[in-house]
Amino acid sequence: MRLLLTSDTHVPARARRLPEALLAAVDEAEAVIHAGDWTDEATLDLLESRSRRLIGVYGNNDGPALRRRLPEVARAELGGLRFAVVHETGPAAGRERRCAERFPDVDVLVFGHSHIPWDSTAPGGLRLLNPGSPTDRRRQPHHTYLTLTVVDGALRDTTLHRLPPR
Repeated sequence: MRLLLTSDTHVPARARRLPEALLAAVDEAEAVIHAGDWTDEATLDLLESRSRRLIGVYGNNDGPALRRRLPEVARAELGGLRFAVVHETGPAAGRERRCAERFPDVDVLVFGHSHIPWDSTAPGGLRLLNPGSPTDRRRQPHHTYLTLTVVDGALRDTTLHRLPPR
């Protein structure tokens, strides 16, 4: 199962639209996970219309309309793995321990907020993934998103994609 992970799209504040490379990857994915901070409903509508399956949450910059349509935490089983999605996980220090305690029944936690790509494994095996942002790199050298494959209940081919400068 091919998955695409994105977060912190911040359209239209940080970009007028999503990058074409990201949209092409959405078309190839069997499921798309968005970890919040959409900031506009049009982006949610676009990804709903292009995704075979969309799993998303709201972030701290998402207003009432998005919060009515999206949960704070989403859960899904994908390819035999238990995923949870949340926008914020707090500071980097202690993140693995906190998240493992908060999500003891999950194999993979996808989060956003920092705009900083993250890939780590907590003691006990919880995998934490942050795809960064395809539109607002902040202090990072590139705009990014993640793709991965789930095969027989295991993550494979986790790839951080760097988008060309706009």
